[in-house]
Amino acid sequence: MSTATALPDSVTAPASASNAILGTYKRQPALFVRGEGVRLFDDSGKSYLDMVAGIAVVSLGHGDAGVARVIQETLTSGLIHTSNLYRTAAGERLAAWFVQHSFASQVFFCNSGAEANEAAFKFARRWGRAQGNDNKFGIVSLRGAFHGRLPGTLAATDRASYRQPFLPLMGGVQIVERDLEELRAVLDPDTTAALILEPIQGEGGVRVLDPDFVREVRTLTRERNVLLILDEIQCGLGRTGHLFAYEGLGVVPDMVTLAKPMANGLPIGAVLVNEPVAGAMQPGDHGTTFGGGPLVAAVAEHVVQRLADPVLLEHVLETGCWLSAELNALMKRTGKIRAIRGMGFMWGLDTHEPAAAIVGRAYDRGLLLVGAGEHTLRLLPPLVMTRDELSEAIALLESALLDN
Repeated sequence: MSTATALPDSVTAPASASNAILGTYKRQPALFVRGEGVRLFDDSGKSYLDMVAGIAVVSLGHGDAGVARVIQETLTSGLIHTSNLYRTAAGERLAAWFVQHSFASQVFFCNSGAEANEAAFKFARRWGRAQGNDNKFGIVSLRGAFHGRLPGTLAATDRASYRQPFLPLMGGVQIVERDLEELRAVLDPDTTAALILEPIQGEGGVRVLDPDFVREVRTLTRERNVLLILDEIQCGLGRTGHLFAYEGLGVVPDMVTLAKPMANGLPIGAVLVNEPVAGAMQPGDHGTTFGGGPLVAAVAEHVVQRLADPVLLEHVLETGCWLSAELNALMKRTGKIRAIRGMGFMWGLDTHEPAAAIVGRAYDRGLLLVGAGEHTLRLLPPLVMTRDELSEAIALLESALLDN
C-alpha cells in the first residue's frame, strides 16, 4: 500500500562512532542504511521486517515517495526555518486542518510527544489559574501510564526504573489506579486542573482502556470542572482504525496530545486545545523555537491527510480484526503467550519468558520487535503493512517464540 523510493545504501560509519553517542539506549548492532516500504536494510544488505515502525512513527512506511517529494519541494523553496516570531503558510495550513478535523479550536506545535504533554500540563495550570484559583494546578494520571521523560511528564509516568534516578520529580502530580471510585476520591474541583490518560497505554503493556470507563471519566471530569487530556501520542492518527482514538471512545476531550506519526519520522508534536483552554493562554505563556517549522509542517500536512484517508483507516480496522484472530491462533499453537491485548495496528503479547529474549531471537531472524515491559511484546507495524507481510512477521515471530 506504500510507494517507496530508492535511497543510497553507501552510508557507513567508523567502528568507533557508536561510542560517541551517549549511552541512554541499548541498541541492536545492525547499522541501518536504507529503508523501503515495511523493511529496513543494514550495511551488509540484510533485510529486516519492521514491526516497530520507529515506535509507532513510520506509519506510511520507509522511503515513502510522497513524503520524499514534499521534503524536496520544501528544500527547494529555501524556507526551512523562521522561528515562531513569523508566520509561515505550512504551519497555518496544518493547524487549520486539525481544527477542521477535530474538536479543537486552536493548536500548539512542538517537537516531540514529551514536549506536547509537558505543554499540556502548563496549559492546564494556566487554565486553572484563569478560573480565579491559584491552587487549581494538580495533574492526575493513571497507573500504567507513560507520558514522557521530562520533569513534568516523568512525574506522571508510572515506571519506577524511569523515575527513581531523578527524584524529586515535579510536584503537584498524582498517579492513581484505573478505578472510577479512586478517581472520584482524588479529582478535586478546587485543586485539580487536569486528568491525563492514554486510550491505549503503550509502554504500560498495551492496555486498552474500556470505552465505558473513559466515558464515565469524561462525565466525572466535567462534574468536577477538571480538564481531560488524552495522550494519543502513540495510539492516535490512525493506529486504532480511527483518525483519533477518542472517536472510537465516544468522548470529546479538552486537549489531545499528538506526535509520533505526524510527519512519518520528522520530529513534530502537537497539542489540540478547546476554546476554554485556548482562551486562558496569553502571548509569552509558552514557546518553542523549532515547533511547527515550514519543513516539518509541510511534511506533516501531507502525512496526516493520508492517515485520514477512509481507505487506509478501513484497512487498519479490518486488518486489525484479522490480526487479532491470527495472534490468538499463534497463542494456541505455541503455548508461549499468556494474553493478547490491543486493537487496530497496536498489540501487546504477554509472554512466559522475558520479552527481551524473544526480541533478540526475532532480530536474528530479520524481524524487528519492541517490548512494553519485562514480559510483553509490542507490535506496532506501519499502517500500510499488508496481510501477506503481517503473515510473514507472524511466521518469524512463531519461530522466535519456539526456539528457546
